[in-house]
Amino acid sequence: MTRRRRFPAWLFAILFFGIPLLELYVLIQVGQVIGVGWTILLLIADSLLGAWLIKHEGARAMAALSAALSSGRMPAREIADGILVLAGGILMLSPGFVLDVVGLLLVLPFTRPLARRGLSRFVAARLVTDLPFGAGGSGDGRGGNDKRPRPGSQGTVVEGEVVDDDPTD
Repeated sequence: MTRRRRFPAWLFAILFFGIPLLELYVLIQVGQVIGVGWTILLLIADSLLGAWLIKHEGARAMAALSAALSSGRMPAREIADGILVLAGGILMLSPGFVLDVVGLLLVLPFTRPLARRGLSRFVAARLVTDLPFGAGGSGDGRGGNDKRPRPGSQGTVVEGEVVDDDPTD
């Protein structure tokens, strides 16, 4: 069994306490500069722009995914773009300006390649360290797990055979 990495408590605290406090601070600052009414209108316009961008870029990502599948090639880039557009859309629909900026960077086609590169590195690092078989396995070429007992090893090996008791055969 693979040992899972624990989510750091400090990162959890930042996500659930720090970001909302930062959003509230930015909202108050913007409200003091342009007024409460304009701030609310800006938040509504921001959400509408986000919804339009998500629809537009999501349709483009789906079309690219469909084209990649039709041509018979692996749609890794298109899947990553779809994930980024979805994540960016969720962030843009949340109230506040800070997460809207992050969401906008994930949704826009000219800033998405940077986010895609980061996502690819994150996924590659997780696959290498978290998969019980394949990459990061025993190195024996079979993709096995180092912790699995083998004949002659210190682990217990139970010999036996599989018996199928299915009466329909």
